[in-house]
Amino acid sequence: MKKDQQKVIQYLSEAHGHEQALTRVLQSQIAMTPRGSYRTILETHLDETRRHADRIERRLRTLGQGGNAITAVVGVVQSVVGQGFAIAKTPLDLVRGSGGEEKVLKNAKDACASEALEIATYTAIERLAEQVGDDETAKLAASIRADEERMLERVLKEIPKLTTAVVRADIGGRSSYDVTTTGAADAVREAGSVARETTRKAVSTAKRTTRQARKVPGVAQAEGQIKGAVASEKDLPIRSYDDLTAEDIAAKLGDLSQIDLAKVDSYERKNQNRSTITGRITSLRGDEPWPGYDELTANDVISAVNEGDEDVAKKVRNYERSHKNRVSVLKATERELANA
Repeated sequence: MKKDQQKVIQYLSEAHGHEQALTRVLQSQIAMTPRGSYRTILETHLDETRRHADRIERRLRTLGQGGNAITAVVGVVQSVVGQGFAIAKTPLDLVRGSGGEEKVLKNAKDACASEALEIATYTAIERLAEQVGDDETAKLAASIRADEERMLERVLKEIPKLTTAVVRADIGGRSSYDVTTTGAADAVREAGSVARETTRKAVSTAKRTTRQARKVPGVAQAEGQIKGAVASEKDLPIRSYDDLTAEDIAAKLGDLSQIDLAKVDSYERKNQNRSTITGRITSLRGDEPWPGYDELTANDVISAVNEGDEDVAKKVRNYERSHKNRVSVLKATERELANA
């Protein structure tokens, strides 16, 4: 592979990592932004960002990234670094600022900085591609850069309104931030209705519930992060939390639901930030087998397993082993898998 093509692949791989990281950041910001013009902008750009990542990935395949071990490793590293940044940043987005209005404003300012970086990135890629005669990559970079420039312009127009909201809330005492109208609250409501239906018809709808779960991934975690960001010790699912050692708390985490795990994680990061606890929570994180699973009794779950398929039994077995570890549920999954 020629050096000029290797350089183009390097720059595109970096851009791809940025786009993947931005997807995660946008999801966390949407989850805490009330309905309105700014959230609409974020939701629109989330779709654009996913398309950007797909377009870059297709271009990388065309350029033969997979055929060169060095450039392939560069791409993987860039993606991992970007995702790691996003995962580390998400809890901070949820707790920064004195109130909801200020959190949203700070996130909007971050968005401006992110867009400026994206614009610079694609400007460089466009110029590089032109210099080495890669017209397709140059056109791709110019197209994505135009999207980023429009996004920056939109966010800048929102800054004065978001700042006014902070003044009214923090100085005038007239808060306009309503947690029930945030993206997380919307998703939680959707998942809640699915969960109620699941509980009522667990036996006959096990397969359909699994499909529904895919439509709202991470809902329980988003709700828990929001609750934990404003929780006091008495709101936590573990009694006398602040008096316990990190080891004592870690031992109790396996019994918690995804909502409660996220709540403890957010509270812990906001206060003592002990790696023993946050690391254990990270190992326990994962979507429920279906929305509302954590609220079901053992008998409800067993009924769903008995009427479900092999995929349902595997999901339940794997989740139970890491969390509640209920003997009766695990026996039911083993029976179902043995008969599959």
